Amino acid sequence: MKFSGRADIAAPAEFVFDQLADFSTFERAARRKGVSLRRTDTLAAPGAGMAWDIGFRFRGRLRQLSAEITRFERPAALDYFGKSHGFELSLTLQIVEPATGRARLHVTLEAKPRTLGARLLLQSAKLGRGRLEHRFEERIAAFGAALGARFAATQGAA
Repeated sequence: MKFSGRADIAAPAEFVFDQLADFSTFERAARRKGVSLRRTDTLAAPGAGMAWDIGFRFRGRLRQLSAEITRFERPAALDYFGKSHGFELSLTLQIVEPATGRARLHVTLEAKPRTLGARLLLQSAKLGRGRLEHRFEERIAAFGAALGARFAATQGAA
């Protein structure tokens, strides 16, 4: 199952990429929501090869996910690959600059089942695909708006 969305952001591509690559901020936000994270790589600087073991509750059960950055191309793209017991996930974040000082973020999330149970879960999710796509696009748009507001705040403080 594949979802995609895009957001136009009132900020330069470099700023958007730097915000997407601010992993410590995302880690803190995840921990506040009850997600357990453990870095499994030894990289000193952000880049391809960064990896995490992630534990979280979903539908009342504890889930485990191993995630890794497979592409880190500043300021154009970030790719993640994740594997859990039932799924393989890939997340692609592409940033283009259609105009000076503006960025467009393209987000693609693909989930592939690895087990029969996961295949059945995806089949049932396809019944509500329209609602899921709408929620995905709304969250991408809200994230883009928040990045634009964060950039505007940094410009006002400068």
